[in-house]
Amino acid sequence: MEMLPKEKTLELRRKHIGEACRLWYPTRPLKIVRAKGQHMYDEQGNAYLDCINNVCHVGHSHPRVVQAAAEQMAILNTNSRFLHDTLVQYAERLTRTMPEKLSVCFLVNSGSEANDLAIQLAQKYTGHKDVITLDHAYHGHLQNVLAISPYKHKLLGKDAKKKWVHVVPPPDMFRGEHCKAENPGEAFANDVKVTIDKAHAGGRKIAAFFAESLQSCGGQLVYPPGYFRNVFRHVHQAGGVCVADEVQIGFGRVGKHWWGFQTQGSDIVPDIVTMGKPMGNGHPIAAVVTTPEIAASMGRGGYQYFNTYGGNPVSCAVGMAVMDIIEDEHLRENATLVGDFLRKELLELKQRFKIIGDVRGMGLFIGIELVQDRATQEPAANEATYIVEFLREKFILISTEGPFCNVLKFKPPMCFSMEDACNLLARLSEALQELESFSVEELEAVAKSKQLPVHRQSAKPLLLPVVDVDEDDLISGPSKSNDSPTTLSEDSGLDLSPSREIEDVNDLNANISRPKKRQKIDL
Repeated sequence: MEMLPKEKTLELRRKHIGEACRLWYPTRPLKIVRAKGQHMYDEQGNAYLDCINNVCHVGHSHPRVVQAAAEQMAILNTNSRFLHDTLVQYAERLTRTMPEKLSVCFLVNSGSEANDLAIQLAQKYTGHKDVITLDHAYHGHLQNVLAISPYKHKLLGKDAKKKWVHVVPPPDMFRGEHCKAENPGEAFANDVKVTIDKAHAGGRKIAAFFAESLQSCGGQLVYPPGYFRNVFRHVHQAGGVCVADEVQIGFGRVGKHWWGFQTQGSDIVPDIVTMGKPMGNGHPIAAVVTTPEIAASMGRGGYQYFNTYGGNPVSCAVGMAVMDIIEDEHLRENATLVGDFLRKELLELKQRFKIIGDVRGMGLFIGIELVQDRATQEPAANEATYIVEFLREKFILISTEGPFCNVLKFKPPMCFSMEDACNLLARLSEALQELESFSVEELEAVAKSKQLPVHRQSAKPLLLPVVDVDEDDLISGPSKSNDSPTTLSEDSGLDLSPSREIEDVNDLNANISRPKKRQKIDL
Protein backbone atom coordinates (compact mmCIF):
# COMPACT_ATOMS: atom_id res chain seq x y z
CA MET A 1 0.00 0.00 0.00
CA GLU A 2 1.27 3.46 -0.87
CA MET A 3 2.71 5.51 1.99
CA LEU A 4 0.98 8.89 1.97
CA PRO A 5 2.69 12.12 3.02
CA LYS A 6 1.70 13.03 6.57
CA GLU A 7 -0.14 16.14 5.38
CA LYS A 8 -2.23 14.06 2.96
CA THR A 9 -3.06 11.53 5.68
CA LEU A 10 -4.25 14.36 7.92
CA GLU A 11 -6.26 15.92 5.09
CA LEU A 12 -8.04 12.65 4.30
CA ARG A 13 -8.70 11.99 7.99
CA ARG A 14 -10.36 15.37 8.40
CA LYS A 15 -12.49 14.68 5.33
CA HIS A 16 -13.56 11.09 5.96
CA ILE A 17 -13.23 10.36 9.72
CA GLY A 18 -15.75 11.69 12.21
CA GLU A 19 -14.64 14.78 14.15
CA ALA A 20 -15.47 13.07 17.44
CA CYS A 21 -12.65 10.57 16.75
CA ARG A 22 -9.88 12.61 18.28
CA LEU A 23 -6.13 12.46 17.77
CA TRP A 24 -3.48 12.46 20.44
CA TYR A 25 -1.34 15.61 20.15
CA PRO A 26 -3.89 17.21 17.76
CA THR A 27 -1.91 20.37 16.90
CA ARG A 28 1.12 18.28 15.94
CA PRO A 29 -0.12 14.71 15.57
CA LEU A 30 2.15 11.72 15.39
CA LYS A 31 1.96 9.50 12.33
CA ILE A 32 2.88 6.00 13.50
CA VAL A 33 3.85 3.63 10.70
CA ARG A 34 5.11 0.60 12.62
CA ALA A 35 5.70 -0.68 16.14
CA LYS A 36 7.60 -3.46 17.83
CA GLY A 37 7.82 -4.44 21.47
CA GLN A 38 7.50 -1.30 23.59
CA HIS A 39 8.43 1.13 20.80
CA MET A 40 6.40 2.93 18.13
CA TYR A 41 7.99 4.48 15.04
CA ASP A 42 6.89 7.52 13.07
CA GLU A 43 7.26 8.09 9.33
CA GLN A 44 10.70 9.62 9.85
CA GLY A 45 12.04 6.64 11.76
CA ASN A 46 11.89 8.19 15.23
CA ALA A 47 11.40 5.58 17.96
CA TYR A 48 9.01 6.48 20.79
CA LEU A 49 8.94 4.59 24.07
CA ASP A 50 5.31 3.60 24.57
CA CYS A 51 4.23 4.04 28.20
CA ILE A 52 0.49 4.13 27.60
CA ASN A 53 -0.51 1.21 25.36
CA ASN A 54 -2.31 -1.35 27.49
CA VAL A 55 -3.79 -2.98 24.37
CA CYS A 56 -0.64 -4.41 22.80
CA HIS A 57 -0.14 -6.19 26.08
CA VAL A 58 2.75 -8.54 25.27
CA GLY A 59 4.42 -6.03 22.94
CA HIS A 60 3.58 -4.52 19.57
CA SER A 61 3.69 -6.89 16.60
CA HIS A 62 4.68 -9.88 18.69
CA PRO A 63 5.73 -12.56 16.16
CA ARG A 64 3.95 -15.38 17.99
CA VAL A 65 0.65 -13.49 17.93
CA VAL A 66 1.08 -12.66 14.26
CA GLN A 67 1.91 -16.30 13.47
CA ALA A 68 -1.05 -17.66 15.43
CA ALA A 69 -3.48 -15.38 13.60
CA ALA A 70 -2.04 -16.09 10.16
CA GLU A 71 -1.89 -19.86 10.60
CA GLN A 72 -5.46 -20.13 11.89
CA MET A 73 -6.82 -17.77 9.25
CA ALA A 74 -5.29 -20.00 6.57
CA ILE A 75 -7.16 -23.02 7.98
CA LEU A 76 -10.57 -21.87 9.21
CA ASN A 77 -12.45 -18.79 10.38
CA THR A 78 -16.12 -19.24 11.16
CA ASN A 79 -18.63 -18.57 13.92
CA SER A 80 -19.41 -20.28 17.20
CA ARG A 81 -22.45 -22.18 15.85
CA PHE A 82 -20.08 -24.79 14.50
CA LEU A 83 -17.93 -26.96 16.74
CA HIS A 84 -14.28 -26.05 16.65
CA ASP A 85 -11.54 -26.88 19.14
CA THR A 86 -9.99 -23.44 19.53
CA LEU A 87 -13.11 -22.00 21.18
CA VAL A 88 -13.46 -24.63 23.88
CA GLN A 89 -9.72 -24.95 24.46
CA TYR A 90 -9.39 -21.20 24.93
CA ALA A 91 -12.41 -21.02 27.24
CA GLU A 92 -10.97 -23.85 29.34
CA ARG A 93 -7.58 -22.11 29.48
CA LEU A 94 -9.10 -18.77 30.43
CA THR A 95 -11.28 -20.12 33.22
CA ARG A 96 -8.31 -21.93 34.77
CA THR A 97 -7.01 -18.50 35.83
CA MET A 98 -10.30 -17.76 37.64
CA PRO A 99 -11.91 -18.90 40.90
CA GLU A 100 -13.61 -22.26 40.38
CA LYS A 101 -17.20 -21.03 40.22
CA LEU A 102 -16.40 -18.69 37.30
CA SER A 103 -16.45 -21.38 34.64
CA VAL A 104 -18.66 -20.21 31.76
CA CYS A 105 -17.55 -17.83 28.98
CA PHE A 106 -19.26 -15.63 26.42
CA LEU A 107 -16.77 -14.50 23.74
CA VAL A 108 -17.36 -11.07 22.17
CA ASN A 109 -15.34 -8.43 20.29
CA SER A 110 -14.72 -5.48 22.61
CA GLY A 111 -14.77 -4.39 26.23
CA SER A 112 -17.86 -2.30 25.53
CA GLU A 113 -19.68 -5.39 24.25
CA ALA A 114 -18.52 -7.44 27.23
CA ASN A 115 -19.75 -4.86 29.73
CA ASP A 116 -23.05 -4.44 27.91
CA LEU A 117 -23.58 -8.20 28.06
CA ALA A 118 -22.66 -8.22 31.76
CA ILE A 119 -25.45 -5.71 32.44
CA GLN A 120 -27.90 -7.90 30.52
CA LEU A 121 -26.83 -10.98 32.48
CA ALA A 122 -27.13 -9.21 35.82
CA GLN A 123 -30.59 -7.91 35.00
CA LYS A 124 -31.86 -11.23 33.65
CA TYR A 125 -30.48 -13.26 36.55
CA THR A 126 -31.72 -10.97 39.34
CA GLY A 127 -34.90 -9.73 37.73
CA HIS A 128 -33.83 -6.25 38.86
CA LYS A 129 -32.94 -3.18 36.81
CA ASP A 130 -30.63 -0.82 38.70
CA VAL A 131 -26.83 -0.61 38.58
CA ILE A 132 -24.43 1.01 41.04
CA THR A 133 -21.29 2.49 39.48
CA LEU A 134 -18.30 4.49 40.70
CA ASP A 135 -17.97 8.17 39.91
CA HIS A 136 -15.45 8.87 37.10
CA ALA A 137 -15.85 5.27 35.87
CA TYR A 138 -15.54 4.36 32.21
CA HIS A 139 -17.01 1.09 30.93
CA GLY A 140 -17.46 1.70 27.20
CA HIS A 141 -19.37 3.49 24.45
CA LEU A 142 -22.52 1.40 23.92
CA GLN A 143 -25.69 3.01 25.26
CA ASN A 144 -26.07 0.92 28.42
CA VAL A 145 -22.40 1.05 29.39
CA LEU A 146 -22.21 4.75 28.58
CA ALA A 147 -25.07 5.17 31.06
CA ILE A 148 -22.92 3.65 33.83
CA SER A 149 -19.80 5.64 32.80
CA PRO A 150 -19.82 9.04 34.56
CA TYR A 151 -16.40 9.73 32.98
CA LYS A 152 -18.28 10.13 29.70
CA HIS A 153 -21.95 10.77 30.38
CA LYS A 154 -21.31 13.73 32.71
CA LEU A 155 -19.93 15.56 29.67
CA LEU A 156 -22.85 14.98 27.33
CA GLY A 157 -24.24 18.48 27.68
CA LYS A 158 -26.86 17.88 30.38
CA ASP A 159 -26.46 17.08 34.06
CA ALA A 160 -28.77 14.11 33.77
CA LYS A 161 -28.48 10.38 34.29
CA LYS A 162 -30.73 7.37 34.05
CA LYS A 163 -33.00 6.58 36.96
CA TRP A 164 -31.62 3.05 37.07
CA VAL A 165 -28.01 4.24 37.53
CA HIS A 166 -26.67 5.13 40.98
CA VAL A 167 -23.28 6.83 41.28
CA VAL A 168 -21.12 6.41 44.39
CA PRO A 169 -17.76 8.03 45.20
CA PRO A 170 -14.72 5.94 44.23
CA PRO A 171 -12.49 4.66 47.06
CA ASP A 172 -9.81 7.28 46.39
CA MET A 173 -7.10 6.93 49.04
CA PHE A 174 -5.55 10.31 48.20
CA ARG A 175 -8.46 12.75 48.12
CA GLY A 176 -11.52 10.64 48.96
CA GLU A 177 -13.81 11.52 51.87
CA HIS A 178 -12.87 8.41 53.88
CA CYS A 179 -9.18 8.12 53.01
CA LYS A 180 -8.19 8.99 56.60
CA ALA A 181 -10.76 6.70 58.22
CA GLU A 182 -9.64 3.98 60.60
CA ASN A 183 -11.00 1.38 58.18
CA PRO A 184 -11.29 3.14 54.80
CA GLY A 185 -12.32 -0.01 52.92
CA GLU A 186 -15.35 -0.40 55.15
CA ALA A 187 -16.11 3.33 55.16
CA PHE A 188 -16.06 3.66 51.36
CA ALA A 189 -18.13 0.47 51.06
CA ASN A 190 -20.71 1.99 53.38
CA ASP A 191 -21.40 4.62 50.68
CA VAL A 192 -22.66 1.72 48.57
CA LYS A 193 -24.85 0.51 51.44
CA VAL A 194 -26.35 3.99 51.85
CA THR A 195 -27.07 4.12 48.12
CA ILE A 196 -28.74 0.71 48.21
CA ASP A 197 -30.94 1.80 51.11
CA LYS A 198 -31.98 4.97 49.28
CA ALA A 199 -32.79 2.98 46.14
CA HIS A 200 -34.92 0.54 48.12
CA ALA A 201 -36.70 3.41 49.83
CA GLY A 202 -37.60 4.71 46.38
CA GLY A 203 -39.01 1.36 45.32
CA ARG A 204 -36.05 0.37 43.16
CA LYS A 205 -34.02 -2.87 43.21
CA ILE A 206 -30.32 -3.37 42.59
CA ALA A 207 -29.24 -5.71 39.79
CA ALA A 208 -25.49 -5.09 39.99
CA PHE A 209 -22.54 -3.26 41.43
CA PHE A 210 -20.21 -2.52 38.53
CA ALA A 211 -16.56 -1.48 38.98
CA GLU A 212 -13.12 -1.79 37.49
CA SER A 213 -10.96 -3.87 39.81
CA LEU A 214 -8.60 -0.89 39.92
CA GLN A 215 -10.05 2.32 38.52
CA SER A 216 -8.20 3.55 35.45
CA CYS A 217 -9.82 6.64 33.91
CA GLY A 218 -10.68 7.85 37.40
CA GLY A 219 -6.98 8.36 38.11
CA GLN A 220 -5.24 4.99 38.48
CA LEU A 221 -6.86 4.21 41.83
CA VAL A 222 -5.88 1.27 44.00
CA TYR A 223 -8.66 0.40 46.44
CA PRO A 224 -8.12 0.01 50.19
CA PRO A 225 -8.16 -3.48 51.74
CA GLY A 226 -11.64 -4.77 52.48
CA TYR A 227 -13.43 -2.58 49.95
CA PHE A 228 -14.70 -5.32 47.65
CA ARG A 229 -15.33 -7.68 50.57
CA ASN A 230 -17.72 -5.21 52.19
CA VAL A 231 -19.28 -3.95 48.95
CA PHE A 232 -19.95 -7.48 47.70
CA ARG A 233 -21.63 -8.33 51.02
CA HIS A 234 -23.93 -5.31 50.81
CA VAL A 235 -24.84 -5.95 47.18
CA HIS A 236 -25.50 -9.66 47.68
CA GLN A 237 -27.72 -8.91 50.66
CA ALA A 238 -29.70 -6.58 48.39
CA GLY A 239 -30.20 -9.36 45.83
CA GLY A 240 -27.71 -8.00 43.32
CA VAL A 241 -24.57 -9.38 41.70
CA CYS A 242 -21.05 -7.94 41.54
CA VAL A 243 -19.24 -7.28 38.26
CA ALA A 244 -15.46 -6.82 38.05
CA ASP A 245 -14.39 -4.96 34.92
CA GLU A 246 -10.87 -6.17 34.01
CA VAL A 247 -10.87 -4.66 30.52
CA GLN A 248 -7.97 -2.32 31.23
CA ILE A 249 -6.04 -4.03 33.99
CA GLY A 250 -6.50 -7.77 33.50
CA PHE A 251 -4.13 -10.46 32.20
CA GLY A 252 -1.37 -9.95 34.74
CA ARG A 253 -0.84 -6.20 34.56
CA VAL A 254 -0.90 -5.99 38.36
CA GLY A 255 1.99 -8.47 38.46
CA LYS A 256 1.41 -11.02 41.17
CA HIS A 257 -2.09 -11.91 40.01
CA TRP A 258 -3.81 -12.58 36.70
CA TRP A 259 -6.72 -10.34 37.66
CA GLY A 260 -7.08 -7.09 39.54
CA PHE A 261 -9.90 -8.31 41.77
CA GLN A 262 -7.50 -10.90 43.22
CA THR A 263 -5.50 -8.07 44.82
CA GLN A 264 -8.40 -7.61 47.26
CA GLY A 265 -7.95 -11.10 48.68
CA SER A 266 -8.13 -14.77 47.73
CA ASP A 267 -11.70 -14.95 49.04
CA ILE A 268 -12.94 -12.20 46.72
CA VAL A 269 -14.95 -13.76 43.89
CA PRO A 270 -17.06 -11.54 41.62
CA ASP A 271 -20.20 -12.97 40.07
CA ILE A 272 -19.25 -11.71 36.62
CA VAL A 273 -15.86 -10.72 35.20
CA THR A 274 -15.39 -8.80 31.95
CA MET A 275 -12.18 -8.46 29.94
CA GLY A 276 -11.03 -7.04 26.62
CA LYS A 277 -8.23 -4.71 25.50
CA PRO A 278 -5.07 -6.76 26.23
CA MET A 279 -6.79 -10.07 25.52
CA GLY A 280 -5.86 -10.10 21.83
CA ASN A 281 -2.80 -7.83 21.85
CA GLY A 282 -4.58 -5.49 19.44
CA HIS A 283 -6.83 -8.11 17.84
CA PRO A 284 -10.54 -7.51 18.67
CA ILE A 285 -11.48 -10.11 21.26
CA ALA A 286 -13.20 -9.75 24.61
CA ALA A 287 -15.13 -11.94 27.03
CA VAL A 288 -17.56 -12.27 29.90
CA VAL A 289 -16.84 -15.00 32.43
CA THR A 290 -19.49 -15.93 34.97
CA THR A 291 -21.11 -18.73 36.93
CA PRO A 292 -23.18 -21.51 35.33
CA GLU A 293 -26.31 -20.22 37.09
CA ILE A 294 -25.95 -16.66 35.82
CA ALA A 295 -25.01 -17.85 32.33
CA ALA A 296 -28.11 -20.05 32.21
CA SER A 297 -30.37 -17.06 32.87
CA MET A 298 -29.53 -15.67 29.42
CA GLY A 299 -31.43 -18.57 27.81
CA ARG A 300 -34.70 -18.01 29.63
CA GLY A 301 -37.76 -18.05 27.41
CA GLY A 302 -35.88 -19.74 24.59
CA TYR A 303 -33.64 -16.69 23.99
CA GLN A 304 -30.44 -17.45 22.05
CA TYR A 305 -27.30 -15.34 22.35
CA PHE A 306 -25.25 -15.17 19.16
CA ASN A 307 -22.31 -12.96 18.30
CA THR A 308 -21.20 -13.08 14.65
CA TYR A 309 -17.49 -12.80 15.35
CA GLY A 310 -17.34 -13.64 19.04
CA GLY A 311 -15.38 -16.84 19.64
CA ASN A 312 -14.21 -17.26 16.05
CA PRO A 313 -11.19 -19.58 15.62
CA VAL A 314 -8.75 -16.80 14.67
CA SER A 315 -9.59 -14.69 17.70
CA CYS A 316 -9.33 -17.69 20.01
CA ALA A 317 -5.96 -18.66 18.52
CA VAL A 318 -4.71 -15.12 19.11
CA GLY A 319 -6.03 -15.15 22.68
CA MET A 320 -4.30 -18.46 23.36
CA ALA A 321 -1.01 -17.11 21.98
CA VAL A 322 -1.22 -14.06 24.27
CA MET A 323 -1.65 -16.25 27.35
CA ASP A 324 1.22 -18.49 26.21
CA ILE A 325 3.50 -15.46 25.87
CA ILE A 326 2.54 -14.05 29.27
CA GLU A 327 3.60 -17.33 30.86
CA ASP A 328 6.57 -18.25 28.65
CA GLU A 329 8.16 -14.79 28.81
CA HIS A 330 7.39 -14.36 32.53
CA LEU A 331 5.62 -11.05 31.90
CA ARG A 332 3.76 -11.03 35.21
CA GLU A 333 7.08 -11.39 37.00
CA ASN A 334 8.48 -8.59 34.85
CA ALA A 335 5.52 -6.39 35.74
CA THR A 336 6.23 -6.95 39.43
CA LEU A 337 9.99 -6.37 39.13
CA VAL A 338 9.88 -3.27 36.94
CA GLY A 339 6.75 -1.88 38.58
CA ASP A 340 8.19 -2.16 42.09
CA PHE A 341 11.38 -0.44 40.92
CA LEU A 342 9.43 2.38 39.28
CA ARG A 343 7.26 3.04 42.32
CA LYS A 344 10.30 3.04 44.62
CA GLU A 345 12.12 5.58 42.44
CA LEU A 346 8.97 7.67 41.95
CA LEU A 347 8.59 7.88 45.73
CA GLU A 348 12.18 9.16 45.81
CA LEU A 349 11.20 11.81 43.27
CA LYS A 350 8.24 12.70 45.47
CA GLN A 351 10.67 13.56 48.27
CA ARG A 352 12.47 16.01 45.95
CA PHE A 353 9.58 17.55 44.03
CA LYS A 354 6.63 18.92 46.01
CA ILE A 355 4.43 18.87 42.92
CA ILE A 356 4.11 15.09 43.29
CA GLY A 357 1.20 14.59 45.64
CA ASP A 358 0.80 10.84 45.36
CA VAL A 359 2.36 7.78 43.74
CA ARG A 360 0.15 4.71 43.53
CA GLY A 361 -0.27 1.51 41.60
CA MET A 362 0.53 -2.17 41.25
CA GLY A 363 2.75 -3.88 38.71
CA LEU A 364 2.77 -1.91 35.46
CA PHE A 365 -0.32 0.09 36.44
CA ILE A 366 0.93 3.32 38.04
CA GLY A 367 -0.46 6.81 38.64
CA ILE A 368 1.46 9.94 39.61
CA GLU A 369 -0.88 12.65 40.90
CA LEU A 370 0.42 16.21 40.57
CA VAL A 371 -0.75 18.99 42.88
CA GLN A 372 -0.13 22.71 43.27
CA ASP A 373 -0.01 22.32 47.03
CA ARG A 374 0.06 19.14 49.08
CA ALA A 375 -1.99 20.69 51.87
CA THR A 376 -4.87 21.86 49.66
CA GLN A 377 -4.38 19.13 47.02
CA GLU A 378 -5.15 21.68 44.30
CA PRO A 379 -4.68 19.75 41.02
CA ALA A 380 -1.69 20.64 38.84
CA ALA A 381 -3.31 19.92 35.47
CA ASN A 382 -1.31 22.48 33.48
CA GLU A 383 1.91 21.00 34.83
CA ALA A 384 0.77 17.50 33.94
CA THR A 385 0.06 18.58 30.38
CA TYR A 386 3.47 20.24 30.18
CA ILE A 387 5.19 17.03 31.31
CA VAL A 388 3.34 15.01 28.66
CA GLU A 389 4.62 17.39 25.99
CA PHE A 390 8.13 17.55 27.45
CA LEU A 391 8.40 13.76 27.42
CA ARG A 392 7.19 13.58 23.85
CA GLU A 393 10.20 15.69 22.89
CA LYS A 394 12.32 13.02 24.57
CA PHE A 395 10.56 10.34 22.51
CA ILE A 396 8.47 9.05 25.43
CA LEU A 397 4.69 8.75 25.12
CA ILE A 398 2.72 9.16 28.33
CA SER A 399 -0.69 10.65 29.10
CA THR A 400 -2.84 12.12 31.83
CA GLU A 401 -6.02 10.89 33.45
CA GLY A 402 -8.35 11.51 36.38
CA PRO A 403 -11.25 13.93 36.93
CA PHE A 404 -8.83 16.87 37.02
CA CYS A 405 -6.47 15.68 34.24
CA ASN A 406 -3.59 15.88 36.72
CA VAL A 407 -2.60 12.21 37.04
CA LEU A 408 0.23 10.92 34.87
CA LYS A 409 -0.85 7.42 33.92
CA PHE A 410 1.52 4.60 33.14
CA LYS A 411 0.27 1.39 31.47
CA PRO A 412 2.95 0.22 29.00
CA PRO A 413 3.28 -3.06 27.16
CA MET A 414 4.26 -5.77 29.64
CA CYS A 415 7.69 -6.20 28.04
CA PHE A 416 8.70 -2.78 29.41
CA SER A 417 12.24 -3.24 30.71
CA MET A 418 14.41 -1.92 33.53
CA GLU A 419 16.36 0.10 30.96
CA ASP A 420 13.10 1.62 29.76
CA ALA A 421 12.18 2.45 33.35
CA CYS A 422 15.52 4.18 33.89
CA ASN A 423 15.03 6.21 30.71
CA LEU A 424 11.54 7.28 31.80
CA LEU A 425 12.67 8.21 35.32
CA ALA A 426 15.62 10.27 34.11
CA ARG A 427 13.51 12.22 31.63
CA LEU A 428 10.70 12.70 34.14
CA SER A 429 13.27 14.09 36.59
CA GLU A 430 14.34 16.59 33.94
CA ALA A 431 10.74 17.60 33.28
CA LEU A 432 10.01 18.14 36.97
CA GLN A 433 13.21 20.15 37.37
CA GLU A 434 12.21 22.24 34.34
CA LEU A 435 8.82 22.96 35.90
CA GLU A 436 10.41 24.32 39.05
CA SER A 437 11.85 27.19 37.02
CA PHE A 438 8.37 28.38 35.95
CA SER A 439 5.94 30.52 37.91
CA VAL A 440 2.22 29.80 37.49
CA GLU A 441 1.94 32.85 35.23
CA GLU A 442 4.89 31.76 33.11
CA LEU A 443 3.43 28.27 32.70
CA GLU A 444 0.08 29.68 31.62
CA ALA A 445 1.86 31.97 29.17
CA VAL A 446 3.70 28.99 27.69
CA ALA A 447 0.44 27.06 27.42
CA LYS A 448 -1.25 29.97 25.68
CA SER A 449 1.61 30.53 23.23
CA LYS A 450 1.64 26.87 22.28
CA GLN A 451 -2.16 26.42 22.22
CA LEU A 452 -2.12 24.16 25.24
CA PRO A 453 -5.26 24.10 27.39
CA VAL A 454 -5.13 26.06 30.63
CA HIS A 455 -6.94 23.99 33.25
CA ARG A 456 -8.77 25.88 35.98
CA GLN A 457 -10.52 23.22 38.02
CA SER A 458 -11.56 23.02 41.63
CA ALA A 459 -9.72 20.52 43.81
CA LYS A 460 -13.02 19.47 45.36
CA PRO A 461 -14.40 16.40 43.53
CA LEU A 462 -17.80 17.02 41.98
CA LEU A 463 -20.42 14.27 42.22
CA LEU A 464 -22.97 13.88 39.49
CA PRO A 465 -26.25 15.64 40.37
CA VAL A 466 -29.21 13.27 40.56
CA VAL A 467 -31.69 14.47 37.95
CA ASP A 468 -34.59 12.16 37.24
CA VAL A 469 -35.12 11.49 33.55
CA ASP A 470 -37.10 8.80 31.88
CA GLU A 471 -35.01 5.63 31.94
CA ASP A 472 -35.90 4.91 28.32
CA ASP A 473 -34.61 8.26 27.08
CA LEU A 474 -31.62 8.04 24.81
CA ILE A 475 -28.36 9.55 26.00
CA SER A 476 -27.57 12.19 23.43
CA GLY A 477 -25.50 15.27 22.82
CA PRO A 478 -21.90 15.94 21.83
CA SER A 479 -19.23 14.64 24.17
CA LYS A 480 -16.65 17.15 25.31
CA SER A 481 -14.34 14.38 26.43
CA ASN A 482 -11.85 12.50 24.32
CA ASP A 483 -9.25 9.80 24.60
CA SER A 484 -6.20 12.01 24.14
CA PRO A 485 -3.09 11.75 26.31
CA THR A 486 -4.32 14.81 28.20
CA THR A 487 -8.00 13.80 28.18
CA LEU A 488 -9.49 17.32 27.99
CA SER A 489 -6.47 18.68 26.11
CA GLU A 490 -7.76 18.87 22.56
CA ASP A 491 -5.00 21.25 21.48
CA SER A 492 -2.06 19.72 23.30
CA GLY A 493 1.28 19.69 21.53
CA LEU A 494 4.30 21.91 22.04
CA ASP A 495 5.70 23.00 18.70
CA LEU A 496 9.29 22.02 19.36
CA SER A 497 11.39 20.39 16.67
CA PRO A 498 12.49 16.97 17.93
CA SER A 499 15.85 15.54 17.06
CA ARG A 500 15.61 12.38 14.98
CA GLU A 501 18.39 10.75 16.94
CA ILE A 502 17.51 8.45 19.80
CA GLU A 503 19.51 9.40 22.88
CA ASP A 504 21.76 6.90 24.57
CA VAL A 505 20.09 5.52 27.71
CA ASN A 506 23.19 3.87 29.16
CA ASP A 507 23.97 4.66 32.77
CA LEU A 508 20.70 6.56 33.20
CA ASN A 509 20.14 4.94 36.55
CA ALA A 510 22.99 6.98 37.97
CA ASN A 511 21.16 10.16 37.01
CA ILE A 512 17.76 9.29 38.44
CA SER A 513 18.17 10.46 42.00
CA ARG A 514 20.40 13.47 41.16
CA PRO A 515 19.73 14.58 37.58
CA LYS A 516 22.21 16.94 36.00
CA LYS A 517 21.28 20.62 35.92
CA ARG A 518 19.80 21.47 32.52
CA GLN A 519 19.56 24.64 30.52
CA LYS A 520 16.01 25.96 30.44
CA ILE A 521 14.33 25.08 27.15
CA ASP A 522 13.69 28.12 25.00
CA LEU A 523 9.97 27.99 24.38
